[in-house]
Amino acid sequence: LLGVPGTSVEKNITLDRRTRIELSCRLDNKYSHLKSLQVTWKRGNETVRHINKTETSWSIQLRILDNSKLGSYSCTLKGEEEISAIFNLQVPKIEGKEKPIVSYEGDTAVMICKSFGYTPIAWAWYMTNGSEQIAINDTLLANKYVINRISANVTHMKILKLTKEDNGVYWCEAAFELGKSKGKLKLKVLSLMVPLKPFLAIVAEVVILVTIIFLYEMYSKKKEKSA
Repeated sequence: LLGVPGTSVEKNITLDRRTRIELSCRLDNKYSHLKSLQVTWKRGNETVRHINKTETSWSIQLRILDNSKLGSYSCTLKGEEEISAIFNLQVPKIEGKEKPIVSYEGDTAVMICKSFGYTPIAWAWYMTNGSEQIAINDTLLANKYVINRISANVTHMKILKLTKEDNGVYWCEAAFELGKSKGKLKLKVLSLMVPLKPFLAIVAEVVILVTIIFLYEMYSKKKEKSA
């Protein structure tokens, strides 16, 4: 256990399948002066008995069969100073895309999700409708969605013939033995008029400028004739 007394050291542990695991808190040499330590292991507010114990380390062994055993486990050492560590047991995280995917009406959008280092049993895609997440069935909506599993760790979904209604948040979900994990993606569909607006603005400015020059020349010629 490194770190400053009064604070917690935190470690994330990723598990994708059933396994046995041992969590151990070992006191760093710089705290070897601490004596008569009271050591407590907890999962949330529930106390867990440690199995293996030495003068400087305390361990618990867990049999992880489903996601009910996932979560945060902590060990706290109390003596002259208090030191603690937290172990977060979690299923693999899925990477979506932080920035929105931008496309235009009538085009095709491609969304990709990846699981690095862990192979999901299955993938699924959802779209957000208000507060609900609705599963996307590409078999029933083959003219709108095409879902492919490029490799065991990668899935992608095509949305065809984009419309404004396709705007919104989408989720890819990977299923593992110990639970499910989701990645979030955003889609922004723009009107075809959006890229034309700057061009139209420039054309309008040119037309106005040419009109002003033409009127000025007409005015100048009339003035010359009058003179």
